[in-house]
Amino acid sequence: MLAAERRDNLLARLAADGKLVAKDVARDLGLSDDTVRRDLRDLAAAGLCQRVYGGALPVSPALADYPTRGSVEPHSKQRVAARGAALIPRGGTVILDGGTTTQAVVRALPADFECTVITHSPTVSAALLDHRSVEVFMLGGRLFKHSAVASGSAAVEATLGISADVFLLGVTGVHPDQGLTTGDADEAAMKRALAKRAAETYVLASVEKIGAASRYRVLPLADVAGLVTDAPPDNDTLRQLRRQGVAILDADAPGSGPPPRDPS
Repeated sequence: MLAAERRDNLLARLAADGKLVAKDVARDLGLSDDTVRRDLRDLAAAGLCQRVYGGALPVSPALADYPTRGSVEPHSKQRVAARGAALIPRGGTVILDGGTTTQAVVRALPADFECTVITHSPTVSAALLDHRSVEVFMLGGRLFKHSAVASGSAAVEATLGISADVFLLGVTGVHPDQGLTTGDADEAAMKRALAKRAAETYVLASVEKIGAASRYRVLPLADVAGLVTDAPPDNDTLRQLRRQGVAILDADAPGSGPPPRDPS
């Protein structure tokens, strides 16, 4: 089997099974473990899979550059964002992570919704300019341009002076074994710091992130109050997460729209 044929076979298995176990692939194809590991290294270097101990997982489309991510599953993100917006208490304080899904959360909020938003994302802050009843606090630091957020030691230190009712966390991968992951170490550290400042953390995960993995772990699944997703309820990853005790909030469930308006 030629190298190109082997790699096509690996990608087809990954797409079908959602993971690759190197020793199983080597046995099935009659290859050496070293050959399979080398092929996985090459595929990972090309951005076609995420290597993990013993094999590989699907790479997250959310690792693309910021403008590109806006075109990935936009309707899925809108549904997740509407459910996430419903978790923000009226008059309360929420930490909004950076990313295209949290920008969709802002769009899902009623124009007269009252709350305080803390964010390290200039794009999220700018999206809130027309929400006259929302108080906005920005956390500063080094601008990580890939995700358009502040990160680094200055940003992490800035989190020490804040507290919130809810943190709406964005990640690039949700996997029952790898947990919640993202593609940059500093960004992962910032997300962990923000999670420590909120009473509850909910993960916003549109369908393309379910079952995918990135290089850096953000949080263990046990540390979040729930996962908001529009992935089908019978999705194998969601079944595994439920067995681990993760609360799944179905973005497509009836009554899961944006927060209600005050009758006044």
